[in-house]
Amino acid sequence: MGKELINDIESTARELLRVIDGFGQENFNEVPYKDSWTPGQVVEHIWLSTSGILATVNGKTGPTMRDPGEKAPPLKDAFLNFNIKMQSPDFILPSNDPKNKKTLVKMMEETWTGISRAAATQDLKATCLDFDMPVMGPLTRLEWFSFVVVHTQRHIWQLKKMAVITGIAK
Repeated sequence: MGKELINDIESTARELLRVIDGFGQENFNEVPYKDSWTPGQVVEHIWLSTSGILATVNGKTGPTMRDPGEKAPPLKDAFLNFNIKMQSPDFILPSNDPKNKKTLVKMMEETWTGISRAAATQDLKATCLDFDMPVMGPLTRLEWFSFVVVHTQRHIWQLKKMAVITGIAK
């Protein structure tokens, strides 16, 4: 469970950074198509979510009285279903301010290093008590790490779509 999770986390982080690198700073703040965020806003959203999860998994925990991975499959099914449009909770909505790609990449690298380190060293079966996933309630560390992966994979798909449809990738 642990090694596979670490591999998923690290490969997702590498893929995210690779896809971000394909965008030039000049395109990072341009809306690529109607009703879309900019690539920079997508990256800021991922960072807001991931950094919040890092704080949650490093926060207060308690014992888990259920299968510690039971909520991971429904999260995966929902977030990797690209046929449904999702609404972000307000607390992780990106701002409308211009984004500096280099700054966001550095912040992302630091956060993903922390995610990987926490996944390798923390008790994955513990339930995180500082924040509940909207609709699903409390999650274990294993479920939060699984969520980080599938949530980011969804947005990697979105960034790739932006690059392909609009040709804004360098």
